[in-house]
Formats: sequence, structure tokens, C-alpha cells
Amino acid sequence: MNEPRIIKKYPNRRLYDTEESRYVTINDVQQLVRGGTDIQVLDSQTGEDITRSILIQIITDQETGGDPLFSTETLTHFIRFYDEAVHDAFSGYLDQSMRFFAEQQQRFTRQMRDVVSGKDVWDVAEVTRRNLKFWQDMQGEFLKAAGFPVPGDKSDPPRKDPKDKPRDPD
Repeated sequence: MNEPRIIKKYPNRRLYDTEESRYVTINDVQQLVRGGTDIQVLDSQTGEDITRSILIQIITDQETGGDPLFSTETLTHFIRFYDEAVHDAFSGYLDQSMRFFAEQQQRFTRQMRDVVSGKDVWDVAEVTRRNLKFWQDMQGEFLKAAGFPVPGDKSDPPRKDPKDKPRDPD
């Protein structure tokens, strides 16, 4: 993995790209990230890594635009999961989902390039089957970690309601 590109944030709220020796905007940083450049944003006075806050600012700017990625319901769930026991499971689930999605995008791009160039044609049904299985497994693990019943899970039989006692035959 390459070393991240260092961006320094100064007290006047300006961002400085140390590789290009110039001030940049938040939009410039967004373009770097979109272009695949790993970045690290450091507070110029303390040296503290503030990359997350800059990335959140970029997401916030994007979300206030015309076509947001996250619905109000999704954002509400994010906020609720911060205070619940499922925080770690949810965080891991999101992280794994994003990694998987990025890998699938890269694989799809590679495969389409191979198809166009006349190389091996891939089996769409097999890729779809694998993706569906992966998502089902990952969702099942998330639901288990969150304490919810998992449809089709035979490992944990459904609990019987104590009110459902067998009747005495007369």
C-alpha cells in the first residue's frame, strides 16, 4: 500500500497539500479521494490525524446536494446504533459491505475490460450466485450479532412462548 498523501489543515481552516506544495479546497481533496489517492489530513499545530472529520465534511457537503445517498431513515438508524450494543457489529458490517462492494466494482470493471478485449467471458449467473450468498451470510451474521432472529437459521431453534403449554387431555 502506498503512503497516504499528507494534507495539513491550518487554523485559518485552509488545507495545504504537502506533495504539491499548494493550498487546496475541500473539493480538491474530494477529487483526490475519488481518484483513488489515499490521504491523511493532519492538524498543522498538533499533528493530530483529523482525516475522519474531513471525510465526514465531504460526505455532509455531498448529502446536502440534490441527490443524497443516505435516506433520512438510514441516517436515523446510524444515530440509533451509536448508543446500542450493536454498534461494533453494525460498524463491522458497514465496513465489510463497503470493502466487498469496492472489490466487486473492481472485479466487474476488470471482467468487462476482458470481455471487450476478447478474453474469457465470465459466467454472470455464477457471479450473481456468489454475491447473493455473500450478502445473505453477512446479513445473517449482522442480525445474529444484533440479537434478531435469522430467517432459515437452524442452529438456534425458535424459542417457545411459555404461554403455549401443552393441554392436558381430558
